[in-house]
Amino acid sequence: MNDNLVDAVISPKGSLSVLSRAEVGKLLDASQGGLHRLLRSCALAVLNSGAAMDDGRELLERYPDFDIRIVQEERGIKLELKRAPADAFVDGRMIQGMREHLFAVLRDILYVSEQIVGNPSFDLSTSEGVTDAVFHILRNAGVLRTTMHPHLVVCWGGHSISREEYDYSKVVGYQLGLRGMDIGTGCGPGAMKGPMKGATIGHAKQRITGGQYLGITEPGIIAAEAPNPIVNQLVILPDIEKRLEAFVRVAHGIVVLPGGVGTAEEILYLLGILLHPDNAGMPFPLIFTGPASAKDYFAQIDDFIGVTLGAPARRLYRLIIDDPAQVAREMQTGIERVRQFRRERDDAYYFNWLLHIDREFQRPFVPSHENMAALDLHRDQPPHRLAAQLRRAFSGVVAGNVKDEGIRAVEARGPFQLHGDAGILEPMDRLLAAFVAQNRMKLPGKTYEPCYRIVR
Repeated sequence: MNDNLVDAVISPKGSLSVLSRAEVGKLLDASQGGLHRLLRSCALAVLNSGAAMDDGRELLERYPDFDIRIVQEERGIKLELKRAPADAFVDGRMIQGMREHLFAVLRDILYVSEQIVGNPSFDLSTSEGVTDAVFHILRNAGVLRTTMHPHLVVCWGGHSISREEYDYSKVVGYQLGLRGMDIGTGCGPGAMKGPMKGATIGHAKQRITGGQYLGITEPGIIAAEAPNPIVNQLVILPDIEKRLEAFVRVAHGIVVLPGGVGTAEEILYLLGILLHPDNAGMPFPLIFTGPASAKDYFAQIDDFIGVTLGAPARRLYRLIIDDPAQVAREMQTGIERVRQFRRERDDAYYFNWLLHIDREFQRPFVPSHENMAALDLHRDQPPHRLAAQLRRAFSGVVAGNVKDEGIRAVEARGPFQLHGDAGILEPMDRLLAAFVAQNRMKLPGKTYEPCYRIVR
């Protein structure tokens, strides 16, 4: 039992100071669309920011009595919290950043439920409809900076990294910040926090105010990777596929730092998109980087990409080891090419409409035992489609590692089974085994039990 808990009533911050009766009903009653359960789990994750935890089920079990209710008043709404983590408060008042994130949760959950799901204006069975939905969610969250020239760098990397890798990620962020670039990440700890922290110093030295530190997440992962305190704009997409699309639509370039299975999933997602013939020739700066100690890690990633997707995929990124300033210079040059490309085609700077995303990368993948076993991990398909299948395989491993439903499924039925060509599965097995050996699957001090089994 956790006694370090607080009851509180919180006033709105930002939007959604007024809700309709129907909206309040959905948020209070799980039978009316299931929103109360979703609101409760996402809100608890936000209030748990900074805790050393990467298990969504563990978070829910640690605070079994936590609850959040909507209080409808004459002048608007308030949120009533019961047995909330005390670390979210200072002298009885909720920390401002957490309060903002809490209402971002409410905003995004309601918007998707009320405006996206079931709305005939968004045909989610088509690629265009999904992209339009992603755009509207981001616009509603107020994160699209329409008057800015391109300068948003998304940084991907893991939550379970070494101190040296974390410190390196801060220097990368610092060098990007010195050059006026904003940062977007998956919003959690580790390599998601480091670049933001470094960029705040770079911005401060250049007297840049209003820097954007954008966190993009989804309900299945937020409990395991709570938003770090530096995130000043938080967006919750409804699933991992729309989250990944949001990353690549708003990014003007992407830096990949050391990580684990989730980072590998992100890499495969982007490479699969860039390998599609319709995206040939589109500038999209992509840099893999880490300290000298991460050289072997990236060599393993590079080898896996070469063996499975081939040389064309390897030509889509630059590998820069132990040189944060060079990373920032290369990114700055790459983003200038992006600016020229979009200006010549009259495309928006703030959202990459021209990027073609195949339906295979948009269709939500449920990592059940049946779906994991049915993945087409064979070579007799174009590289961009193989990348889509590999992305789903890694997504299933992420679910089995940290997501509440995935953990419960593995406990009930054993590890997921993966079938396919030996030339695909053996490199994948080597890469996953390396992640385990390097403690990239779980936070330090936690024993990793594999949630997958490769069937040859």
